[in-house]
Amino acid sequence: MTVETAPMATETHAAPRIREATQARIRKRYAAERRFKAYGVAAILFGLVFLVALFSTIATRGYTAFLQSAFTLPVHLDQSAFGSSTPPSQTDIQMADYTKLANRALFQALGVDPANKADAKAAAQLLSANADVQIRQAVQADPSLIGKTIDLELLAHGNVDTLMKGHFDRSIAENRRQLSDKQLAWLDKAAASGQLAKHFNTGLFTYGASSKPETAGVGVALVGSLYMMLIVLLIAVPLGVAAAVYLEEFAPKNLLTDTIEVNINNLAAVPSIVFGLLGLAIFINFMGIPRSAALVGGLVLALMTLPTIIIATRAAVAAVPPSIREAALGVGASKMQSITHHVLPLAVPGILTGTIIGLAKALGETAPLLMIGMVAFVVDFPKTPLDASTALPVQIFMWATAAERGFVERTAGATLILLAFLICMNVTAVILRRRYERRW
Repeated sequence: MTVETAPMATETHAAPRIREATQARIRKRYAAERRFKAYGVAAILFGLVFLVALFSTIATRGYTAFLQSAFTLPVHLDQSAFGSSTPPSQTDIQMADYTKLANRALFQALGVDPANKADAKAAAQLLSANADVQIRQAVQADPSLIGKTIDLELLAHGNVDTLMKGHFDRSIAENRRQLSDKQLAWLDKAAASGQLAKHFNTGLFTYGASSKPETAGVGVALVGSLYMMLIVLLIAVPLGVAAAVYLEEFAPKNLLTDTIEVNINNLAAVPSIVFGLLGLAIFINFMGIPRSAALVGGLVLALMTLPTIIIATRAAVAAVPPSIREAALGVGASKMQSITHHVLPLAVPGILTGTIIGLAKALGETAPLLMIGMVAFVVDFPKTPLDASTALPVQIFMWATAAERGFVERTAGATLILLAFLICMNVTAVILRRRYERRW
């Protein structure tokens, strides 16, 4: 009998080569997996670097907007400045020459001779144009101060504020600077004595639009944004939730509902400026709602937010297990009762998340508001949604186009405020989702 050993020998020699080839392929797959992970980490780090650079740039340019330079001056409220009647009438108080009182206090503090017209004019330029308003408001709040000397913090001019914040270049030739050598000497003296100092800028949150950076604030824009967000909340949320529940639970599956769903998804991707054109054509030109009114802005943003709320609500409702509905129907509940008593309460986390994200998106929109005229110069606070107002992102846009150096920091400071609101809203959405989320 012949024993065939050659094939066994061949298989024995081939096995190590097969194992080596298999291990090589496995090593190649692992190497590819490591490279893919490295690419992912690199992409994340790349994005984080740019994100940190962006926020750092905004923060370094904008944090000084929360500080404002002011003179602390003893202002003598001379009785003669308020007319001859005692006590002065409201008209006398309103029409008094407060600029003269402010300049007199400043001249005394800086040691300027009022008889020297050139020095007096140069010194008067160091005070903000709003200094007289500050004194008038103090007198109107307490008329008994007339005839007394009181210490008041009067805003410094924007150029002085730029100097105090270290953004002024003294090495430039005097004829090319906005502050002369004599003015710089006065300011250095006032800063050394403590009469000129930086304080927290409450005016950034209480002032409206102004052509002077030291008296410009986001107060009107904040109120306008608040009105618009309330309108969006009152209109978009009920309509969005109702539409989502109907499409998900009641609507028959046919060509009409499929077309509606497709259009809702498409509306979520429509550029926001298209909604601005819609608001301009319908709400302003057709319905006659005043331009720059928060009501128009709220209606436009509500239309823009509706698709986001509908999509998020449908996803939240669809995520509720069918067994919940079946159990409710099994114990005798109607279709409506099963939805309102069981499905919607369980879908609330997702609905809230979608609503907050939609509101955050609406809060940061600028293009549609520009189309409906909310880029107006508004000084007074709006009392109703029909009054002229502006919004925070539009205010940032307007300041970004201003030429004065003080508006650069105002732009970055307002951006920080807007980012703070957006971050708070997104963090709230995450917290609500994690707090009320149900795992099935």
